[in-house]
Amino acid sequence: MEYSLTEGQFDAPAEPAVVDGLSARLGVALPKDYTDFLKKHNGGEGFVHDSYIIFFKAEELANFNREYQVEKYAPGILLFASNGGGEAYGFDTDDVEMPIVRIPFIFMERQSAETIARDLADLFARLEDWK
Repeated sequence: MEYSLTEGQFDAPAEPAVVDGLSARLGVALPKDYTDFLKKHNGGEGFVHDSYIIFFKAEELANFNREYQVEKYAPGILLFASNGGGEAYGFDTDDVEMPIVRIPFIFMERQSAETIARDLADLFARLEDWK
C-alpha cells in the first residue's frame, strides 16, 4: 500500500532491526500494515487533505506511550500518531482486529477511545473525507 500526504513529508525508512524488534519491546504484535509502513516511512507529518497527522518514529513509540502513561489511563491502547492538537491515534490492542481509535490527550481514558478505522489504509481514507 502506498500512503501519501497532501502536504508535508514522511521520514526516511526505519531500520529493519528496529521495526522487527518493536513488537517484542512493546509487548504486543503490531499490525503488518503498520510495520510495513514503518519500513517505508519512520514517522513524518503533514496533511491528508484538511486533516493534519503526525506519525511517531518507531524508536519513540515505547517512550511516548510510557511518558503519557497510556497503559494507566487507557489500558489496551497503543498510541502511534497525533493530530497535532488534542487527540491521538492508536491501536486497540484488546481487540484481535486491532482497529485504530482516536482518543483525547487531556482526560485520556479508555472509554473515550472512539474506533475510527479498520487499518492504516482505512485511516488515510477517513482523513481524506474529514473536512
